[in-house]
Amino acid sequence: MFDDEYFMREALKEARKALEKDEVPVGAVIVCQNKIIARAHNLTETLNDVTAHAEMQAFTAASHALGGKYLTECTLFVTLEPCFMCAGASFWTQIGRLVYGASDPKRGYNLVSYPVLHPKTQVTSGILQKECADLLKSFFAGKRN
Repeated sequence: MFDDEYFMREALKEARKALEKDEVPVGAVIVCQNKIIARAHNLTETLNDVTAHAEMQAFTAASHALGGKYLTECTLFVTLEPCFMCAGASFWTQIGRLVYGASDPKRGYNLVSYPVLHPKTQVTSGILQKECADLLKSFFAGKRN
């Protein structure tokens, strides 16, 4: 049975791909009708593009897969709480549901006091939070050493 943990594990696989490229290890998958239609991970260093976050890459791939820009019937699974930019992009896609693992107390969209997500977007947080957070903590600890 496919559930939130299953799909978050798939997003974690993407995060590990980012880690292998020395990118901040954030991964995302977009699911529609219980099927993964997009997989992505951070590519900001690889592409030399500050907007190449996992979510942004996933939105583009999902839109191509569906042949349309609106993702109302889809769920975004991402290992880290989206930043303000990615949350804003999710607004424009009208993503039906957002599921994230680790919270981002420094740069997450929840820092702002007004709603950033589309009003119909449902949010679930904390799925495999420890695994998602540990991957990020390990990456940044390695950068500091």
